Amino acid sequence: MTARSAQAALELGRDALLRGQDGEGWWKGVLDTNVTMDAEDLLLRHVLGVLDPADVAATGAWIRSQQRDDGTWATFHGGPADLSTTVEGYVALRLAGDAADASHLEKARAFILEHGGVERTRVFTRIWLAICGRWSWDDLPALPPEIMLLPSSMPLNIYDFACWARQTIVPLTVVWSQRLTRPLPFDIDELRSGSLPAPPPTSLRTWPGRLTALDHLLKRYERHRVGAVRRAALARAERWIVQRQEADGSWGGIQPPWVYSMMALHALGYPIDHPVLQAGFQGLERFTVREHGTRRLEACQSPVWDTALAVIALADAGVDSGGPAISRATDWLLEKEIRICGDWSVRRPDLAPGGWAFEFANVHYPDIDDTAEVVLALARVDQEAAGIAEPITRGIDWMVGMQCADGGWGAFDVDNTRSICRQLPFCDFGEVIDPPSADVTAHVVEVLAVLGRSPERRDRGVEWLWRHQEDDGSWFGRWGANHVYGTGAVVPALVAAGVSPDDPRVRRAVTWLTRHQNDDGGWGEDLRSYRDRTWIGRGSSTPSQTGWALLALLAAGERGEPTERGVAYLAKSQRDDGTWDEPQFTGTGFPGDFYINYGLYRQVFPVMALARYTGGER
Repeated sequence: MTARSAQAALELGRDALLRGQDGEGWWKGVLDTNVTMDAEDLLLRHVLGVLDPADVAATGAWIRSQQRDDGTWATFHGGPADLSTTVEGYVALRLAGDAADASHLEKARAFILEHGGVERTRVFTRIWLAICGRWSWDDLPALPPEIMLLPSSMPLNIYDFACWARQTIVPLTVVWSQRLTRPLPFDIDELRSGSLPAPPPTSLRTWPGRLTALDHLLKRYERHRVGAVRRAALARAERWIVQRQEADGSWGGIQPPWVYSMMALHALGYPIDHPVLQAGFQGLERFTVREHGTRRLEACQSPVWDTALAVIALADAGVDSGGPAISRATDWLLEKEIRICGDWSVRRPDLAPGGWAFEFANVHYPDIDDTAEVVLALARVDQEAAGIAEPITRGIDWMVGMQCADGGWGAFDVDNTRSICRQLPFCDFGEVIDPPSADVTAHVVEVLAVLGRSPERRDRGVEWLWRHQEDDGSWFGRWGANHVYGTGAVVPALVAAGVSPDDPRVRRAVTWLTRHQNDDGGWGEDLRSYRDRTWIGRGSSTPSQTGWALLALLAAGERGEPTERGVAYLAKSQRDDGTWDEPQFTGTGFPGDFYINYGLYRQVFPVMALARYTGGER
């Protein structure tokens, strides 16, 4: 491929990215997940008694449109059928008026029964069924609100859980204690297989066995609970929930704590017209996507993350940092700096705030990854002219203060590594702790290297990355799919930190990437790689994952055939309007369980890669 055609692809991609900027300065791609978001939205509105027929019809149309020919639903595009997702999709369509004997539901039911029925669904699906009167609360793991009374120094207190998990667990303890039940207007006995779930472990020599015994004890306590203690726990939970509602009406800017918090407050007696609940509904409307007669819900929104990545991509592409596009983006990002202490301060009470969150509004939960990318974006701007030196310094100081004891960085908390939390009986879905990861650690290392700050902390981060390199030369990607993402983040960071591209460990990473390049010149990694190692580095080529691989190869000084073929893939897969198609999900919420299709990834990472390629040619 010639540099000229790469330059043409870059210019088309850059212009398409510029067209996507909002007038206020931000970018935000639509964030797609799976139909559990939409099914649970209908169930929430059923529970709260606010189902709107038009919304039900439009949501039902969306859920039907996502059902596959075999009657199932998956957790990501092209992925295997998922039992719990299929059950929730089925129940939602029954709520939308579809008959149980309709052919598309008969297909879904056949799959559900073949795979064990509702009895084999995950705990969170059965919690929804219990709320809807179709599962017994007594057959669910215990979630007593008394957990709120545990001090932060005790094991299994709420701050031992990752921020997304604690935000979900706290309202769920209220819902569980109140046995909130709003029966569906139909039964789902046709989804019961009659098979019993696998018996829980009982050996007290293992943590799962001990935690099963604890669950039995908590259920006995529930029958003889101390009224004054329960009231104190519920009061604390209620205050905790209300205090953490964001300005946009959400809780944490993500769906799970949002819907459970609304149900918890309703269970405690909050009427539907209470300002807190009304703000919650209004916020959900802002997360609603309506198109082509369908309605779906974004599980989250990513404007800060998207805007930071867009600024970096445009700066790489030569867009004037003082021009209107980057200036508007810079002003908007500066407005989103978080200057208050959130849950992170429980473990770092003396650390001054200074960071950015992922969403439009999430002041309680800034995260290290977003802060790193925002600082990298702001560093591309004339710091004195834009008046951003102090926010950059505050962001760096906060990130440095959030370094974990082992030298790495997690996403939201520090030293959030109590693995026993993963083994609690109700924790059968999604990661519930926030240990350091290669991708977040790499982004912080890159910031510290590029800006020349905290060399000792940077070097500890580099050592962490070396310790966590896989035997095959790659790095695991916590927040993106998967080893291509991790490796694409780590190699540029190491080189920025002064590691020679000729370092044997960097060469192993380069070799891993080149060995996993597809015949069409691109890279792809299927999300099944999180559970099945035979999928690592394998999958259909995507623009975003090809961009990640190229960023690593270019940082390592690779200008040979693999790089040329990767650039050629981006150029030939680009549409005439400068955009790229990417139906595949390449973002990760919970490895192995919950995945994301970021609408802007397909644009920003190809533009970054093409810009760095053509910049190296000039």
